[in-house]
Amino acid sequence: MSEFKRLMRLKLKMKQKRPEFKRQDWFKCSRIGTSWRRPFGKHSGMRIGLTHRAAVVNTGYRGPVLVRGLHPSGLQDILVNNVKELVALNPEIQGARIAATVGKRKRIEIVKKANELGIRVFNVSKQKQEEFLSL
Repeated sequence: MSEFKRLMRLKLKMKQKRPEFKRQDWFKCSRIGTSWRRPFGKHSGMRIGLTHRAAVVNTGYRGPVLVRGLHPSGLQDILVNNVKELVALNPEIQGARIAATVGKRKRIEIVKKANELGIRVFNVSKQKQEEFLSL
């Protein structure tokens, strides 16, 4: 097995073990939400690292350097807004993610062009892709 595949498998295992980092006291007040904020309180058990408190973000939870930030397929995730940006991609190491602000007409054009160029589009299901190509 190649080193790259081994690291991708290791990344997946680490992700499964990684806790869900939530904001301190997120359960006490719904308006603050769960998005992560570092605890700064003088008497904060979470900041001190008491065992019965939630986990705090630190570098020990990071994945392997060579595969950090890659899509689970092993390709680089590149945000695409139009067909011109799609043409610049290398299909062997990069995949496309269509931006949320792109409308349906342009999305169909991007999917058709990606299919021609052999570029993988991450945020379009196989079913949608077939529907777009038939139009």
